[in-house]
Amino acid sequence: MDNTSSSVKIKENTTSSDTVFYNAFSKKITKYGRITLLGAIPLCFLPALYLWFAHGSIPAVGTILTGWFLIASIYGAEYVMTPISYFPILGVSGTYIAFLSGNIANMRVPCAIVAQEAVGTEAGSNEAEVVATLGMCGSIITNLIVTTVAAIGGVWLYNLFPPIVMEALNYVLPSIFGALFALFAIRFPKFGAFGLGIAMFLTGVVKVIPTILLVPICVFSTMAFAAMDYKKKKQA
Repeated sequence: MDNTSSSVKIKENTTSSDTVFYNAFSKKITKYGRITLLGAIPLCFLPALYLWFAHGSIPAVGTILTGWFLIASIYGAEYVMTPISYFPILGVSGTYIAFLSGNIANMRVPCAIVAQEAVGTEAGSNEAEVVATLGMCGSIITNLIVTTVAAIGGVWLYNLFPPIVMEALNYVLPSIFGALFALFAIRFPKFGAFGLGIAMFLTGVVKVIPTILLVPICVFSTMAFAAMDYKKKKQA
């Protein structure tokens, strides 16, 4: 009886905490996040509209449709996969910020994870969402400063780098993904081994899977494996 009442009390406290967090934080984030994202959509067309109306420069309809279908074929899977795979790390607020600022995989998510690791918050908790949000806000400020410097003197700086450094920059994104994978694989070795095994099997054995499907298959199969493992432990 004591164990039952204690579990009920913990559940009530958790529910109450989630409600307070939603009303004080997530509710406003959702409201203004929708406004900013919807407002950013028409702003993305301003450069193209300026070139059209100011200079009369506009490609043919066929060219526009070809470009659209090309982009959709490359990033169509990302449209579905990215919010699902990164939401447990970023939370509601982090997801809005990440999709508005961009550079999700190579900057926002790594900064969010490093911030959570530094503070020691539990993944998927309300505290982790707040920490991830603060980490990404810091990365956005840093990104703006670096981008401004690069825009002003980027060409001059690139000319100073030797060719071997320029070639090494091509490995920045893979190294970031490798570091993130190692970070989570150490904490959850079973899931890390499964995800790595799926990737190696598809790329080394099957070899007929289109590149556009590799990442979704690896991500969702690992998520399914983790969910089944969790249910198995819960039933045991």
